[in-house]
Amino acid sequence: MDKIISPSPNHNERLCPIDTVLLHYTDMESAQRAIDALRNPLSQVSCHYVIDEEGQVYTLVEERKRAWHAGKSFWQGRTDLNSSSVGIELVNPGHSYGYIPFSDSQIEALIELLLEIQSRWEIPSSRILGHSDVAPRRKEDPGHLFPWKRLHQKGLGLWPVEGKGAYPDVKEGLSKIGYETISLPHALLAFQRHFQPHKMDGIADDETLALIAGLISDH
Repeated sequence: MDKIISPSPNHNERLCPIDTVLLHYTDMESAQRAIDALRNPLSQVSCHYVIDEEGQVYTLVEERKRAWHAGKSFWQGRTDLNSSSVGIELVNPGHSYGYIPFSDSQIEALIELLLEIQSRWEIPSSRILGHSDVAPRRKEDPGHLFPWKRLHQKGLGLWPVEGKGAYPDVKEGLSKIGYETISLPHALLAFQRHFQPHKMDGIADDETLALIAGLISDH
């Protein structure tokens, strides 16, 4: 995969091994404005890779370095996910500038990049996540239009096993999957955004509870 090197100064040393990938959208008007912001030392924000709408991949921070993309975060009992994750930003205007579906070229490039990353690091499916999964009280990216099932079909990321019935306790179930449940409504909405995007109402119906049960069975 050909990548354009566009270094960002916004990184430091990792504190633990890489075992997670976090996916974001840029939430800006254009790829160039996003890359400029991620390279600006005053922004104090960066990521390892940016993928534009045509599928071009830009490398901003080397994987062995700790890029600053996750912020305050939590998954499966762990905080400081910047130290253990690779951050990938997908160019998209996001909810600030007119959220749109991700292009096929963009998703194909992402799949290729994820497979490359997995070849270098031990990253389980339960740790290929969206920003909103690990920061449900603050973030909603990459959003409900992101094709998580398409990634799972390539062996990347979680997707529920069908036919598992309903999990009896929504908070306990979300916690078992990995979500921070200090604010259950936010955790549930993040779950629905990822796995039940046709029903983002923060209410756990029978379908929601079955999806939770299917995810617990999957990992």
